[in-house]
This record gives sequence, structure tokens and C-alpha cells, in this order.
Amino acid sequence: MRVTSGGSFYITTPIYYPSDVPHIGHGYTTVAVDALARWHRQAGDDTWMLTGTDEHGQKMMRAAAANGVSPQEWVDKLVSEEWFPLLETLDVANDDFIRTTQERHEESVKAFIQAIYDRGYIYAGEYEALYCVGCEEFKPDSEIVEGTGAFEGLKVCAIHSKPLELLHEKNYFFKLSEFQDRLLELFREQPDFVQPESARNEVIAFVQQGLKDLSISRSAFDWGIPVPWDSSHVIYVWVDALLNYATAIGYGADEGDFARRWPGYHVVGKDILRFHAVIWPAMLMAAGLDVPKGVFAHGWLLVGGEKMSKSKATGIAPQTLVDTFGSDAYRFYFLSAIAFGQDGSFSWEDMVARYHAELANGFGNLASRSVAMTAKYFGGSVPEPGEYTDGDRAVQTLVADATRNADAAIERFRIDQAIDEIWTIVDALNGYITENEPWALAKDDAMRERLATVLYTCLEGLRALAVLLSPVMPASTQKLWQALGAEGALAEQPIREAGRWGQLPAGATVAKIAPLFPRIEED
Repeated sequence: MRVTSGGSFYITTPIYYPSDVPHIGHGYTTVAVDALARWHRQAGDDTWMLTGTDEHGQKMMRAAAANGVSPQEWVDKLVSEEWFPLLETLDVANDDFIRTTQERHEESVKAFIQAIYDRGYIYAGEYEALYCVGCEEFKPDSEIVEGTGAFEGLKVCAIHSKPLELLHEKNYFFKLSEFQDRLLELFREQPDFVQPESARNEVIAFVQQGLKDLSISRSAFDWGIPVPWDSSHVIYVWVDALLNYATAIGYGADEGDFARRWPGYHVVGKDILRFHAVIWPAMLMAAGLDVPKGVFAHGWLLVGGEKMSKSKATGIAPQTLVDTFGSDAYRFYFLSAIAFGQDGSFSWEDMVARYHAELANGFGNLASRSVAMTAKYFGGSVPEPGEYTDGDRAVQTLVADATRNADAAIERFRIDQAIDEIWTIVDALNGYITENEPWALAKDDAMRERLATVLYTCLEGLRALAVLLSPVMPASTQKLWQALGAEGALAEQPIREAGRWGQLPAGATVAKIAPLFPRIEED
């Protein structure tokens, strides 16, 4: 997926099912999309980030009944107490939050479904299949396994390990089978439509096996959006959910805004890839609309070798980690420690080790000692650099290269690679200080100009780091930006220009800075 700079950049998280409390997997997806959006926003692209909650379906209705409240009361409580706070906890700067129970969504969903019905892509039929309430999905054979233990002799969901329900209903069907060839053509013509390559290969293999028409309504319960021409049916929760990406930006209500934003990019967990890379583009084709610009499937976060799950008690609340490490460290760890697109394992020990090595001792110490030496040797004023040596110019070149390479990595949706590129500046400046020994230069009045050049190089490198790392660590980079006495608001600095040397003005006042990443005392 290549992003054209200066154009529209609309990006979404999946909308989350709020019956489960947020765990670090939800947080991982959200901060990844937020970092991508922040980067493009700071690059001057017309950026819009959407997240939200998927609130209909049988699972939600049953959970509400079990808690003695209406479905709407139940989802209102979950969203206000669990999902809105998650965004604040992780310092997420989303532009919109859509809820599928909002009127703006429901009315536009009806308009979309009516449109593809009018175009001949929906028909009435009967359906019998095994259904997983946890997935809110009729399960394909590949995800049905034989039960064991208490469920021996039953068919169970391969994901939830719970018995499936055999449902027989009269439903409305979407002619998904008619889009097999068009989808395969899409994948051929846009080889990066689905990323990474492993996800693309999986989707192509699935479509090549043949597509079956999709049941898009349910008549056994009423917690959902009514089918516009038959109020005895509600729209299948997954169809309702996928449409949020269009309804949130004005489909059916504000065609100007929709034309400005659509199409966009979707970042999803690989377990819901098929819905986004097969069903969603087929629905859009049926409506005569553009398909998304791309779908990126990230891997699973594993804890103890297992995908996180509420039912298996492997879910970890983001707040638990933020309380110890802070939101910036949370964001940095998950975006840098895991190759974006692959599975990754979380462990407390690894997070502690990376926090100390890379943040406290690496970036944080670089900032603290550069600012402290400026205060000590130049009274807190950014010094005027003298003549640059080859070593100084090597740092300047590295900063320019890291900026360019990080931007290219962001275009590929490889946030981890972007951070790796930016971190070459941290490592280079720490090595530069060791090599140039400013504390020794300060003892010799004849080396005053050289000392000024060395410290300016450190401070200007930190200025570039503050800009480049602000999409990943907005809180600590803001503190650093203020400590450097840099001009303008950090969020308004053109990120693709961060590598241009000499932007920190000599004479700027450097302020004392508390440790950006204080050491963590382990119990």
C-alpha cells in the first residue's frame, strides 16, 4: 500500500465489540492506527482517523439480559466506562468515534442495503448452518472442530472452543458468489490491496475456493437495524458493522464529505481479515462504490503462547501497563517490539528490559544530559555552532536519511521499521557524545567553539527526534520540545522536513527537564 503525500488519508481501526473489556490487543490496534494518523496529519495530509464500537447482535442482547438491563443501557454503560477511557489512557487522537446504535449510522445503513437490494444483489432464501454467538458468524468448515471434555460429541468453534448452534432461518442473502472473479481481478491489479503478503495469499486462496452467498439478515431476534423493506428481519451484525467505515464519513447523508474521505485504509486483526478483504469490497462493488485503498492485517498479541482471550483469562488491561510504564512507553513498546503484520509475544520482563535499555538509558538519558550540559556550560542558551567536522556532518546526513527512510516505512504501514530508522539517531547521538566528550572540551577555553558545535549537534538532533517520535510518543516528545525552547507547536512541525538541519535557533532558552522515562523499581 503506497500513500500519496498531500492527499486524503482516511484510516480506521476495526470497530470493537464492547461486551468484552479492552485488552492490550485492542490497545495495540488502536495506537498503531493513531500513530499512522498522527504521522500523516503532521505531514500535512488531509487526515481522518475513525474508531468506534459495534453494538448490535445476539451476543450483546444476551449479555444485556443476563445483567437485567436493555441492550441500549448495556452498551451505553460499556462504552462510557470502558471504551472511551481507553482512548484517553493511550493518548489516542481519533477524529471520530462511531457507535452502530447512532441514528447517523442506522439510517445510512438502511440506505446502503436498500441500494444494493434495488440493484438486484439481495434475495430471500432459507439457511441452515452452525452459528457461533461469540463470533456472531455462521462458521465455515475450516473453523469447526470436534469438542473435547465437557463438549465431547459436539461441534465447537475453533476460535472460542464453545459449542455451535444449529440455526435454520428464512433470511435475506447477498450475492457474494457473483463477485469471485472481480475480487480476484482486484487482487491481481492491486497486489498490495491486502497486506502483508501472508494475509494477501490467505485471502486469495479463500476466494479461489469459491464464494457462497452471504446471509445478511436475522429474524430470530430484534436487536439490530431493521431491513428497510421487511421489518421482521434485522441486518446481520457484521454487515451493519462493516458499513460504519462509510456511514461515519457521510455516506447517504453528506456526499461532499464522503467524496472527500473515501476510499480509506483499514487496519484489522488477522482474525477478521476475510470480512474486510472479501465481503466488504464485494458489498462496495455491488453498491457501485470504490473499494478501500487497502486492508492491513496485523498479527496477534500472544501471552504465554496464546492469543489473548477474555474467556481464557489471558487478556491484560492496558491501564495495568500504563499505570507502571506510562502511555508513551506502552505505545513505543508495542509499536517497536513487534514486526507490524506478524504475531508478537508480550511479556512483562521484555517490556521492563526495553523500557530501561531504549527509553530510560537511550532516549531519556540523551535528552537529560544534553539539556543539563547546555545549562551548565552555556547558561541554558542554545549555542551557536562553529565549523562542522566530518563527524558532525555524518550526524546531519544520518538524521536526513532516517527521516526519509522512516517516512517510507510509514507508507508501507511498517511502524516498527520507522521507529528502527528513527532510533539510529538516538544511538548515533549517544555515541557522538561519548566520542566528543563535551565535559572534557569544557575544561579548555580554546575548545569553546568546538563545545558549542557538539552541544548544538546534540540539541538539534533532539529537535528532529521530538518531531519524528511525536506520533509514537506524544507526551514525552512534548516535554522535550518545550525543554529545547523550540519554536512553534510540536504537532504543527512538518514531519517530512524534520531531517533538515539547523531548525533549532541559536539563543533559544533550554529549560531543565525531568527524566522523560524514570527508572522503574521492580517489586
